[in-house]
Amino acid sequence: MATTEFGQAVRRWRERVSPEAAGLPAGGHRRTPGLRREELAQLAGISADYLTRLEQGRATKPSEQVVEALARALQLSGPERAHLFQLGGFRAPGPECVPTRLPPSVQRLLNRLADTPVAVYDATWTLLVANPPYAALMGDPSGWRGHERNAVWRNFLGLGDRVRQTPQSRHDLQSALVADLRMATARYPADRRLRRLIADLRTHSDRFAELWDTGITGRHESARKTIDHPQAGAVTLDCDILTLEGSDLHVMVYTAEPGTEDAERLALITTLGGRALVG
Repeated sequence: MATTEFGQAVRRWRERVSPEAAGLPAGGHRRTPGLRREELAQLAGISADYLTRLEQGRATKPSEQVVEALARALQLSGPERAHLFQLGGFRAPGPECVPTRLPPSVQRLLNRLADTPVAVYDATWTLLVANPPYAALMGDPSGWRGHERNAVWRNFLGLGDRVRQTPQSRHDLQSALVADLRMATARYPADRRLRRLIADLRTHSDRFAELWDTGITGRHESARKTIDHPQAGAVTLDCDILTLEGSDLHVMVYTAEPGTEDAERLALITTLGGRALVG
């Protein structure tokens, strides 16, 4: 069970992380060093009120998902992350579980690609973090909770998606996502969250169950996609997916060919995104 010590640790580490290191603007005078509560809450995808109650010891039972999100947003080292899990009443996920920690190199990549839509997913295609241009392009994910943050779940359950699809492209994408999940189960057979996701997908989507039972294998690949944006209209972009060896994180990057109308529309869309990361 979490105690006041959990909140004290979160606050101590929050004050250690500079806004620049988190990809945020410094924003003028700050009474205390590090991140503001509102900024950390946004990065972790929780409410500022809940973070306040955690830091003050008035909320004492954070979920494992909240602890993981805070550890990621605070950019904790391996031992620090394990300690936060212990304070929260959990055992830190080991190497047999899907990695969800963002390495500093990936955080730097997000910071440097501030004008390019970038999102980072774990091996289950659960969204870990998206930068503002990505949120502006694809829709703000900051309010998504639980399975809503999983791209496989959103695709098979028909949740909002701006990507234009033909029957063939939908089939190819769904097949690739199922194949990716199958590869993840082979690499992380002890991950309870992954097993629960697959069980829930089988229960709620006949199409997923059908594809899963075929034993399909393969890998999600880069593609050219047309996004129907509510303000900028249709924009066709290259969607490249980089998979990091050792962590199996999927880094999704959208770019346009320079000098094209699509590049102009993408530039317009990125101006809608602000500067803060969306956790």
